[in-house]
Amino acid sequence: MSALTGEGQFVTFSLDRQVFAVPVGVVREILDHDEPARLPQGPNFLLGLKDVRGQGVPVIDLRLKLGMEPTVRTQDTRILVLDVPLGERSLPLGLVADKVFEVATFDLSTIGPPPEVGVSWPSDYIAGVILKEQGFVVIVDLARLFTQVERDAVITSPIDLVA
Repeated sequence: MSALTGEGQFVTFSLDRQVFAVPVGVVREILDHDEPARLPQGPNFLLGLKDVRGQGVPVIDLRLKLGMEPTVRTQDTRILVLDVPLGERSLPLGLVADKVFEVATFDLSTIGPPPEVGVSWPSDYIAGVILKEQGFVVIVDLARLFTQVERDAVITSPIDLVA
């Protein structure tokens, strides 16, 4: 059982048949998917940079980061533009989702710990899970999604596209 109380709002989205969520407070905007500008020699999950209002925002395929099959773009595919809190700063990040559902309100006391077995991707990236009528919603731990090396090498140096 969670030590948190009250309610929290989360943006829910799918990857394959699993529903994930991120806190609504980190979501800057949700965009239609178009191909980002490729970057040479980045990790396989880094799709490239996307111009978001003059700022180069790294875009990742969360499916690849979680060891799943790559995203196949459809009319429902979206990019969630996030401001991921990392200590005293935030990291702009585009996260590809198969489909974005809604802003949902969850009772924070019902957030359970990440499962240690039964999932095919690392539970290190999971902040917790919530059981809903339609199944589990997995809350992504955005701060733990990248290793320090990945942040230093690619992610923490967004390019300002406005001169």
